Amino acid sequence: MLAVLAALLTAALLLIPEDWFLGSVGGPRTPTPHNTTRVRSTVLEVDNSGVLQFGIVKTGDQGVTVRIERGEYQSQTVEANNLLLGDMGLDKIFAPGDQALVTLTYHPDSGEIIDAVAVDHYRLHIETWLIAIFVILLVLFAGWTGAKAMFSFIFAAVLIWKVLLPAFLAGWNPILTAFLVVTVLTFVIIFLVGGLNLRGLVGVLGAMTGVGLTAGLAIYFGHLMKLHGAVRPFAETLLYSGYGHLELTSIFIAGIFLASSGAVMDIGMDIAASMAEVKAKRPDIGLLELVGSGMTVGRAVIGTMTTTLLLAYSGGYTTLLMVFMAQGTPAMNILNFNYVAAEILHTLVGTFGLVLVAPATALIGGAVYTRLGSRGRDRGR
Repeated sequence: MLAVLAALLTAALLLIPEDWFLGSVGGPRTPTPHNTTRVRSTVLEVDNSGVLQFGIVKTGDQGVTVRIERGEYQSQTVEANNLLLGDMGLDKIFAPGDQALVTLTYHPDSGEIIDAVAVDHYRLHIETWLIAIFVILLVLFAGWTGAKAMFSFIFAAVLIWKVLLPAFLAGWNPILTAFLVVTVLTFVIIFLVGGLNLRGLVGVLGAMTGVGLTAGLAIYFGHLMKLHGAVRPFAETLLYSGYGHLELTSIFIAGIFLASSGAVMDIGMDIAASMAEVKAKRPDIGLLELVGSGMTVGRAVIGTMTTTLLLAYSGGYTTLLMVFMAQGTPAMNILNFNYVAAEILHTLVGTFGLVLVAPATALIGGAVYTRLGSRGRDRGR
């Protein structure tokens, strides 16, 4: 029943128009022309005569001859343009045989193609295979629990795409909005995977305690360190796109506890499930002894989870750290740079949430299992 409910909620979210939040506040949005379509194409030839090389950077125009593989214009050959901006992170160079995503502009009356732009390499087929392999492995290993985990994964992705991000753009309070979204995700994910029982209740209460503490710490230390949300990639681009009213700092702080909420749920559920099993095997166990068992499990889980967060966050900044090392930048300077300080805040505050959720869940679990569990054994099924 919970899986069906999650599926229905996901379907309802998918029906929400993408501009619903923006339209409610008159937010700017660049409309997509009605006479355009995007197609998968194969690169047949390239013309690099218009490409200018400046050291390692390329600018200019690359001409691309492509054959359309899908859609109304299948099998047609068109000349597309690939504009190079001199930014290695955004530019792409095509070669014969590549698969390309091409945007076609056609005449609204005759349907004749009047312009073609090579947007990027076509990767959807590879991404589809990766998703399929992920789902198959998850279901094969975890069975019905894995299928429910997949439902929760899809629900979380749709909720973020259809509610959280549009609400941010619409100017809603980022911290409050993110907290409400995390609350919904916590209830749906834990109850869906763990079951609607005492184990799920303890997991939800413990996880929400950890998320709330993480949010409070992120707000306090973010203000104390005087960090601005513009340190995040593409933040200024968002402002220049007509969203100068956005509170980037609040969005940055919201991202801190949003990013750590998954790990917080994981620890909360681990401790809740372990304590439920201990209570099932030892129905006569006392409150202090049960809490002690939860603390023992929490210490073991936290020992590896904190390092996991460090590696996850620092992995995205490997090249930045290499630049500092190559330039011989003093450690004092590095630690005071705003974008480095932002990552330190992100990592440590997220870790604080993990450390605090363990004892909170253990205490909550001890109270719930010894009082409510005494009315009947709860194996979390």
